[in-house]
Amino acid sequence: MLTFRIRNIGIMAHIDAGKTTTTERMLYYSGYTRALGDVDDGDTVTDYMAQERERGITIQSAAVTFDWKEYRINLIDTPGHVDFTLEVERALRVLDGAVAVFDASAGVEAQTLTVWRQADKHKIPCVCFLNKMDKPGASLSYSLESIKTKLKANPVLLQIPIGSGKGFIGLVDLITKQRMVWQGKSWADDGRLFESRVLEPTDDPELLEEVDQARGGLIEQVADLDDEFAELLLGKYSDNFDAVPAGKFQEAVRRVTLARKGVPVLCGSSLKNKGVQPLLDAITAYLPAPNERNHDLVRWYKDDLCALAFKVVHDKQRGPLVFLRIYSGTMKPQSAIYNINRNGTERMSRLLLPFADQHVEIPSLSAGNIALTVGLKQTVTGDTIVSSKASAAAAARRAQKGAEEKRGSALSNRESSSLVLAGVEVPDPVFFCSIEPPTMSKQADLEHALNCLQREDPSLKVRTDPDSGQTILCGMGELHIEILHDRIKREYNIETHLGPLQVAYRETILQSVTTTETLDRTLGEKRHIVNAELTVSPWSESATGTSYYIAYEEEVEAQISAEVREAVDSGVQSGYLQGPLLGYPVQGVSTVIRSVHVEPGTSLAMVSACISRCMLKALQQASGQVLEPVMALEVTVGEEYLSSVLGDLAQRRGCVRDIQSRHDNKVLLATVPLAEMMGYSTVLRTLSSGTATFSLELASYEPMNPQAQTSLLNKMAGLS
Repeated sequence: MLTFRIRNIGIMAHIDAGKTTTTERMLYYSGYTRALGDVDDGDTVTDYMAQERERGITIQSAAVTFDWKEYRINLIDTPGHVDFTLEVERALRVLDGAVAVFDASAGVEAQTLTVWRQADKHKIPCVCFLNKMDKPGASLSYSLESIKTKLKANPVLLQIPIGSGKGFIGLVDLITKQRMVWQGKSWADDGRLFESRVLEPTDDPELLEEVDQARGGLIEQVADLDDEFAELLLGKYSDNFDAVPAGKFQEAVRRVTLARKGVPVLCGSSLKNKGVQPLLDAITAYLPAPNERNHDLVRWYKDDLCALAFKVVHDKQRGPLVFLRIYSGTMKPQSAIYNINRNGTERMSRLLLPFADQHVEIPSLSAGNIALTVGLKQTVTGDTIVSSKASAAAAARRAQKGAEEKRGSALSNRESSSLVLAGVEVPDPVFFCSIEPPTMSKQADLEHALNCLQREDPSLKVRTDPDSGQTILCGMGELHIEILHDRIKREYNIETHLGPLQVAYRETILQSVTTTETLDRTLGEKRHIVNAELTVSPWSESATGTSYYIAYEEEVEAQISAEVREAVDSGVQSGYLQGPLLGYPVQGVSTVIRSVHVEPGTSLAMVSACISRCMLKALQQASGQVLEPVMALEVTVGEEYLSSVLGDLAQRRGCVRDIQSRHDNKVLLATVPLAEMMGYSTVLRTLSSGTATFSLELASYEPMNPQAQTSLLNKMAGLS
């Protein structure tokens, strides 16, 4: 299929905004499925895991390929729960456009903000879909206002609804003035058929007036954002703006969307089968084709293969299945590929088109598509795949030549050495717990299961506790660890025992301290001598996201070789791994190396060991401080339950930042230490008779107050 006929899009939103239902309707209307899937019935195509169907939530992003009119759409349905943020991150990394789904009665919610920020980071053009227009509290104006104020985006309203709440029957397209109505017994209940006609002067006068006003506003807005459209209006159509052809109008909206100056807004109700077909038309009309997205690095490969592995799934029969986004060239089964990150060659046995958990084998796939490969055993999320080592070398030569022409040769080596597509940023885990097999004979099976799950989910970290030898599972939240535990039981048939959930704290220091350390050791015939002096100080830059800082005095930097400097850096970083109070990683600390004296014949390992000991000594003398993860909490609760929820938050050391009104509910914004939020979902359900909802997201690491820190230290030491 021609590249300009392809759309790679993601569906993203807050929990329960209707992402999966919208996806199911798209599959049905495109003819890919024969029946309408329903989240509540547990028969959806994209939520195919047992845990997803039981809970009615999306956990893994699922890729589906289908055709709409003359276009091929590769769609990824992403999770809305904050515990699975990485799934959204890696999907957006390889997509060209996104559809943000909103609950029209709630507008922008907490997780909508998070996914929008992720799309912004990757500069992805978006289309907004205001879903649930049939809900009694649905409000077009409220939703548009919240997109403006909370997302700082520029909504370009392309449709207005006909009727509201239960009376919502259709919509009017402001560009074409088409009136689309899903109503009456003559139309099938599945929403496949609907009445579409141009608005006539005999239609409802109130609707006509509303359409004229909204269309006038839209023409002005697009003219402000797009110079070409403004020139067209002031030239050929200056007498009558209303006479602008729909085709020219759509082209202008497309340019505005691709330049990310505005976001088209559409409305509908996926559950009631209204407004999904116009949304599909908008995806093909306004979101970019793969060749309209600028990927700097890909141009050096020309027509050679260049692809990014963005997801790995383990299949019992086929082994690891690797999802690839092809940026250039063509992919064929039974061919060898070269993995730049792993510096190794692998053979791909089969090539599949992804259809959630059902896949179709294909003979080849061209640039711009999303493919599924069988047979790649070493490839993991974030790896760059090319056709051969020679092809990578040729691309590096082209990049070097281009860099020399552009900036002079000074930067060329760095430019050519980075011919790897940017991988996926993995957030740090905030929860951890021990995991044990039922018997020692199952230990090897558990290790295999955890290795498979780690390849699938890079946000899962597994480590071994050096003191107890226990296996520690580190994840993004209670739900994340619960799902992993459930998957080990169902998919690998291992009944494991989880220890109590613990919080991933950090440590910092309160004072500046300078210390010296001498290491004098004889190993065999050799004597190793290192003298070092360094200063550790509190460092406020940690707020910018960098957790530590290493600097050298000028004299030291001039004296030591690159190898010794590398060993010193390694020693400092190992000192940051374990804090002086509880052994948690250290952040917000700067280290200045004052002097390093290394006797001839001393090994680099001894230099690292000496610096590491000096770091530990300095950190112990610098008054340690425990930092705890503090979460941004958003609770949506009825007014009658607000006081009891506030009372409960006060007991959890919560700090209320704002209380907003959203129709009949109150939205409570607060910050709360993660340690106090264990089992909060159960407590909130009890307090609000099951009506309140909440979402949590890591906000920052904050110093603990002295009493809380003392009780934590006593608890860890087994004294309380």
